Amino acid sequence: MQLWCIRALALAAFALSLMFAGCGGGKDIGSSASVMILTAASAAESEGWGTIKGQVVWAGDKVPERAQLKVDKDQNACLKNGPLLDDKLVVNPKNKGVRWAAVYLMSADGFKKAIPIHPSLQDIKKKVVEVDQPCCLFEPHILALREGQTLVVKNSAAIPHNVKVDPEPSLNQILPPGTQLKLEDLKARRQTPLSIACNIHGWMTGKVFVLPNPYFAVTDADGNFEIRDAPAGDFRLVVWHEEIGWVAGDGKPSKNGKKITIKAGDTTDLGKIPMKPTE
Repeated sequence: MQLWCIRALALAAFALSLMFAGCGGGKDIGSSASVMILTAASAAESEGWGTIKGQVVWAGDKVPERAQLKVDKDQNACLKNGPLLDDKLVVNPKNKGVRWAAVYLMSADGFKKAIPIHPSLQDIKKKVVEVDQPCCLFEPHILALREGQTLVVKNSAAIPHNVKVDPEPSLNQILPPGTQLKLEDLKARRQTPLSIACNIHGWMTGKVFVLPNPYFAVTDADGNFEIRDAPAGDFRLVVWHEEIGWVAGDGKPSKNGKKITIKAGDTTDLGKIPMKPTE
């Protein structure tokens, strides 16, 4: 049964309950009918789940090469495994897949509007998300977490690092070798990510998304992403990349992303999502 039809029946049941109550003696019958159909309508709003997948690809003619970072401090520690390459723009030359693009789902009514969450995902099972600095880079470079998770910034290197976070919470703290910093109670206040940096090693930067639901991903080395157990229906898919900003949209890239329809019990394949170079 279509959702609009169930909602109409729920309203009809409510009207009937008022009519029975007005007649007397039938109040319990009318109330029971109303509750049953309203419950069915509520269940239908979150009934049906599907998978979203796609690939963010470079839309330029020439695949950009990764730049080598200028390491001007602690070279012995930072360059022990070879030169450091910039993670801001990583494009696979074999398939033009773009790594480190953040992809997330939001309501058609905006970022702050709640969307249904699959029963298996309602409780947050993984309480802690980690980012490390083992060799003078933040690993992973881009990550996303859900409101309610704790971010742990680690320093497994043999040298000190500094952790600077902006804009919320705003902090700047030294992290000696073998220590870690916990950031708790992070809120999904904005669509763009938090920035993390190390002031000791100026080339070290990263991004952290804090999102209100579990429907997000970061593209892999081939530019692929997959989001499972997403609610069926019409939503918006937002794609963001550090080098470009907003990637997807209806007509042009936008912070509101692009409208998609998620199929229940099936995989919605969005195909290739082009990321155009900045002009």
